[in-house]
Amino acid sequence: MNAPAIKVLIVEDDRQIRRFLRLTLETEGIVVSEAENGQECIAQARQHSPDLVILDLGLPDIDGVEVITCLRTWTSVPIVVLSARSAEVEKVAALDSGADDYLTKPFGNLELMARLRVHLRKRARGAEGGAPILRFGDVSVDFALRQVTRAAAPVHLTPTEFRLLSVLLSSPEKVLTHSYLLQEVWGAGHAERHHYLRIYMANLRRKLEKNAARPVHITTETGVGYRFRAHPSDGV
Repeated sequence: MNAPAIKVLIVEDDRQIRRFLRLTLETEGIVVSEAENGQECIAQARQHSPDLVILDLGLPDIDGVEVITCLRTWTSVPIVVLSARSAEVEKVAALDSGADDYLTKPFGNLELMARLRVHLRKRARGAEGGAPILRFGDVSVDFALRQVTRAAAPVHLTPTEFRLLSVLLSSPEKVLTHSYLLQEVWGAGHAERHHYLRIYMANLRRKLEKNAARPVHITTETGVGYRFRAHPSDGV
């Protein structure tokens, strides 16, 4: 039995770029749908449930960052931003809103397809694993719904905090280096921005640890990185 075709939604108001992207993807056997603006993107995403969304930020009706925020209220579909906006603050805003990756125009076919394959593989692994619910201490993480609770009470995590927590939880007991975490969560080009990690780790500990000053689940490996411990030993 053949595997179902991969579906990608292209959200771009420039007709020529949409055509270029469609031809590139269809050459790879991908089923493509298109949207010219933010409202159409949201409607298409609900109707067709794509496996991945390629999104331009400069849309005529709604800014792309607002579209990402809206999508993230109900779907975990990978979102890859293609934008002419190259300023770091623009990239951070998109990633913090829930985008999974960011490519600056102009971009190359090979790099685009390589990035898409990475995110599609991650999504496939998540689907095969059944998007489980993971529990540690009094915390429960539902990956399918992107919901976190602590002592049965909802915990609000930003999209970036949730991505960081997901990466940590995917490798329990393993030391994850600063560079690895930065690349997985923020993408290439952020490997030296260790202050990002310090801020976001502090937020996660404050929200999820019983004592943020003495964390037992999200621990620091001094000078190297961080480790997630689902079942810390007594006295730690």
